Amino acid sequence: MVDTTENLASGWLEAEQQYGDNNDEVIGMSTLGRLFEGSTSRNRDLNAQLYKGGVYERSLVSAGVIDASPPGRYSPLKYSDMQHIVHNLAAGFRDCGIESGDRVGIFASTRMEWAQVDLALQVAGAVVTTVYAESSPQQVKYLLDNPGATAVIVENETLLERVLAVESELDLSFIVSMDDLFRYNDRDDIMSLGDIHKRGEGIAWPLKLESWLNERDVDDLASIVYTSGTTGEPKGVKLTHKQIRSNINQIRKRLGPRPDKPPDLPTVEQGMTFLSFLPLAHVFERTAGHFLMFASGVTVAYAESPDTVADDIGIVKPNAATSVPRVYERIYDSMQEQASESSIKKRIFNWAVGIARQHNQMENHGSIHKMKYSIANRLVYSNVKDQLGENLEIFISGGGSLSKDLAELFGGMGIPIAEGYGLTETAPVVCVNPLEDIQAGTLGPPLPGVEVAFDDSLLEEEQKRGASGEIGELLVRGPNVTDGYWEKPEATEDAFTDEWVHTGDIVEQLDNDYLVFHERLKQILVLSTGKNISPGPIESAFSTSDRVEQVMVIGDDEKFVSALIVPNFETVERWADRNHIYLPETRREICQNERVSQWILEDVDTVNEQFEPEEQIKMFELVPEEWTPENDLLTPSMKKKRRNILKRYAGQVDRIYSEHEERAPTPN
Repeated sequence: MVDTTENLASGWLEAEQQYGDNNDEVIGMSTLGRLFEGSTSRNRDLNAQLYKGGVYERSLVSAGVIDASPPGRYSPLKYSDMQHIVHNLAAGFRDCGIESGDRVGIFASTRMEWAQVDLALQVAGAVVTTVYAESSPQQVKYLLDNPGATAVIVENETLLERVLAVESELDLSFIVSMDDLFRYNDRDDIMSLGDIHKRGEGIAWPLKLESWLNERDVDDLASIVYTSGTTGEPKGVKLTHKQIRSNINQIRKRLGPRPDKPPDLPTVEQGMTFLSFLPLAHVFERTAGHFLMFASGVTVAYAESPDTVADDIGIVKPNAATSVPRVYERIYDSMQEQASESSIKKRIFNWAVGIARQHNQMENHGSIHKMKYSIANRLVYSNVKDQLGENLEIFISGGGSLSKDLAELFGGMGIPIAEGYGLTETAPVVCVNPLEDIQAGTLGPPLPGVEVAFDDSLLEEEQKRGASGEIGELLVRGPNVTDGYWEKPEATEDAFTDEWVHTGDIVEQLDNDYLVFHERLKQILVLSTGKNISPGPIESAFSTSDRVEQVMVIGDDEKFVSALIVPNFETVERWADRNHIYLPETRREICQNERVSQWILEDVDTVNEQFEPEEQIKMFELVPEEWTPENDLLTPSMKKKRRNILKRYAGQVDRIYSEHEERAPTPN
């Protein structure tokens, strides 16, 4: 194991190391409750939240706490008003019996009330546990029973029903719904959030609030965040106030308004607007899009849903957003779809895409290139930027590996995406590209205070020789790293060596300290020939394909690499219309259509050209169902549940490998 954190580069990297403790009002060490109180005192008259009307039956509206926002429009809530709500909710929760250290679950999609409840529970001294909105009743049972939750706040009656389905197996003292309740009036232990607010009014005295805040220390548990469970039962990661607070400080040092930054460089700072739509139950959005933003005096707007992000961006016109690679892929798909309206538009779009990539890769832009870029900007890039909101300056990507091609394309169009990396166990951010020096295809250098090392003992010699820097399983330590998993001592022992957490990811560190993701250690395919194959880069190569919606590369213990592919059915239908090809009515039948398979094989062949023969996809099966968190084929953070996908399509996999003759790529 080689420690490579020494001799950090000079310039901005050195500046961020020295920044913060004495000259930044956000950076410090406190509990999360006190973090919010400090921010409110600085930002009382600024807008804290924007909430959309016509989406929810908000019980805070029915209770007269906030005004109803007009359908389809956003209304603001100032920091002073948000603090008033948080204080009354905290008092209401205490009045219901919540005591310091009690575990309380939040079971809801990302919305304004999620944030208010989280902060209220922090002020009240509780430990927040997370439940994904897609969770089934049995998953809900585990995620509430495992931490010993004494109460749960649900989004609405739909999610309440899932809790009630397993209520007899839990030990809950009360349940609260964010939305209005139209039934259950006969149960005193089921209340609305408006009811909790009413209970807290009049007893949220400053002295009481101060005493509750004093009951918690930075070393106390703040939250138990459950991993999304790509490989089995989720583990509850124990995160203290200090660990989350440390990560806020670390991100602030990189993305905050340091005095050494150029005045035109965007930063995370007071007064900007951030669009939140990733799951707050996931630690990425909760730290980067919630705690960090409120600490910095940012206005957080909540999208109606991940499906309405494009419309919500147009309404809110945010300055920043965090997202996962899948969302950027869909933005690109939408761009391609609009360009396919005519052959002329498509040719212009493809030409502009090439110019954007050149622009991103070139160090010096000559006069001819500048002229071409200006034309491409007027015809294509400006329209894309308008659709993404005229104020958007910061796009952060995490939760998965972003295609380098896609990062270069967006960067070349003037929409830089700063890719980062983290995991729940590190609260979560380990590294992120600095906005002053984004390098596509990398994860950026480690954040200040984060140490990294590499264990190459499980790598093949070929993998080591192919790297230009240190490579191996990434190990991380720092003040943001968890002490372990809730009531899982064996899993904790397996994941930690001294203070280092084993990430399970193969990562390379370049000479400039930037990290490059290679593959999940557990997802490396070992062919029956003994050859190790990394599926991630092959799958990422399809990110700009307009024919392939999703792909999973397989081949463990088999002779050759193959894939399961979800076609882009809208593109398939347009292709069929243009070429007067009859398509069957159902998606299942479309996937069995030979002409469709041959058409998609053309894209597979194009991708294959980028890889060595043993890495190339020799056969594939088309599958009719998009993989989503709702059908349990993706995690809530949009990672593939490979085990579930293989189980769902076991017949197709058997069909691939029952063929003794490999399908050769079509000649070009």
